[in-house]
Amino acid sequence: MTPPLTAEQTAAFDRDGYLMLEDYLPAPDMERLLRVAHGDHELSENAREHLDVEGRVSRLSLRYNLDGEDAYRAYARHDRIVEPLEQLLRGELYHYHHKMMMKEPRTGGAWEWHQDFGYWYGAFLYPDMGSCMIAVDRASKANGCLQVLKGSHCLGRLDHGRTGSQTGADQERMKVIEKHLELVYCEMSPGTVMFFHSNTLHRSDSNTSPDPRWALICCYTAVDNLPIKEGAAGQFDCFERWDGKRVRAAVQAHQQRLNEQQPR
Repeated sequence: MTPPLTAEQTAAFDRDGYLMLEDYLPAPDMERLLRVAHGDHELSENAREHLDVEGRVSRLSLRYNLDGEDAYRAYARHDRIVEPLEQLLRGELYHYHHKMMMKEPRTGGAWEWHQDFGYWYGAFLYPDMGSCMIAVDRASKANGCLQVLKGSHCLGRLDHGRTGSQTGADQERMKVIEKHLELVYCEMSPGTVMFFHSNTLHRSDSNTSPDPRWALICCYTAVDNLPIKEGAAGQFDCFERWDGKRVRAAVQAHQQRLNEQQPR
């Protein structure tokens, strides 16, 4: 059973639109997850490229289902991820999707200001949705850590349009918003997590450093906020939550399978 968040933590989320918990997951577990991810050809082959306005590339490998017991699906089930977000969003959640964000050294592209609900609005009626970003690599200003505008979830959904190959918030409105709201650089050590609301504005700079920035992002929706369009990606079922021991075992099993696939 995951210890509940404190009243101060839930109040901070309500006020700021995000909550960062430092060193929340063991760093050795993140090292193992990173080794699995780097050795996983399927993860790499599944990744899509997203270009920023300068043509730099960020890669993102996304999955909509929880079928199977690989390392990434295990973390999407982790009780230490799901239960706190249910507390913050005040209700039971369905899994929507999870994705590994891969921002490579010196070449990883920027992400423009956007709200996740700006992407998801076409399929969902309400913004009763949220995400948890898990720092797998160390995230710093130098390698393009996440940036948020504190309290921006209170603005409601903004109009979004195309920026490069990305979807970004209205740029003219953003110029005004940036003058009014505090910008926070979310530097995170491996194992630090950040929960954030689907209307929280966030972005990141390109990675000009020699260090990669990989992060696993798990996204959820309230059980009564199902897609309004038929054929929307996802399963949207109740799912079993796994404790840390079972998650760790799934990652180790995934690593063993990858080792067995190596040519001898």
